[in-house]
Amino acid sequence: MVNYHVVLDLARRVNNAPHGAMVTVPLDAGSEPGLQRIIADWCDHTGNELVRIEDMLATVRRGRSDPLGGLAAGQLPGSRVWIYTNFDCNLACDYCCVRSSPQTPRRALDSGQIRQLAAEAVEAGVGELVLTGGEPFLLPDIAELVEICTDALPTTLLTNGMLFKGRRLESLRRMNRDRLALQISLDSVTPDLHDRHRGRGSWDRALAGVRIAIAEGFRVRIAATLMPEHVETLAQFHDFLDTLGIASEDHLIRPLAHQGVADHGIVLTVESLIPEVTVTADGIYWHPVSAVDDDHLVTRDIFPLASAISQVRSTFRQQRAHAAAAAQWFPCA
Repeated sequence: MVNYHVVLDLARRVNNAPHGAMVTVPLDAGSEPGLQRIIADWCDHTGNELVRIEDMLATVRRGRSDPLGGLAAGQLPGSRVWIYTNFDCNLACDYCCVRSSPQTPRRALDSGQIRQLAAEAVEAGVGELVLTGGEPFLLPDIAELVEICTDALPTTLLTNGMLFKGRRLESLRRMNRDRLALQISLDSVTPDLHDRHRGRGSWDRALAGVRIAIAEGFRVRIAATLMPEHVETLAQFHDFLDTLGIASEDHLIRPLAHQGVADHGIVLTVESLIPEVTVTADGIYWHPVSAVDDDHLVTRDIFPLASAISQVRSTFRQQRAHAAAAAQWFPCA
């Protein structure tokens, strides 16, 4: 038999408690199974959180804890916004998550769209913009696009570092060193592994680009995609980056994702990824690693940006509230 006076006592005590406080009441031994169900239903309907029922005690929190409360500040959806400036690239890496290559259609965002995105990002409380591709330095107006972004917010620009010469070097030199970090892809200490996946000669040219960027006074981050054959050389890789003058916090090692043209790697889903709002010419996506995957499409409308950020947060909050395990953080910058 269910003793409803226990539920009524719990309700009274929870309603009189401050928000976030936990209330514990004893259960009657003969009615514990029925009470568990009734207390759980009551919590669902009243917006309170059933913390646990054990040892003949029911513990309830007044109000629900924020499902996003356990995330670091930089992991909160909308804390930074990714922008795919274009999808064409001078390389055809065999694990590119968005299928970029010299044959890929550009699908670029124009300067007007970038300007509106930057302005709306500021209004939405975004803390950083991240520009990526494709290879952004293929765009003739990349210096203008970067200026729009750095005038609004601190910005990171992802590049393979191979095009810093001629007018593109002049474009680099026009960029704001105080507001811009360059993230350059370099996968290994020697050319073998890097060139195996990115093309012959790409390691030498990427390393030259790293040295040019450092000499020009930019903060440089190095991003390496972790291959199975890479694991044993990680310590050497970090030592190598140290010799280049790359700060330890700017060493980014990320696992291979089974996305795009990659034929193996970690399988990533909307449910398994902490989202990073990602804008492309085709719409807004859940995460930059899946920015051509229809399953990760949030909306085709890139404006207003705040609405997309709100939609991503709401979906993720619901996922977190009901997930048995937290989504994983897959850093791209």
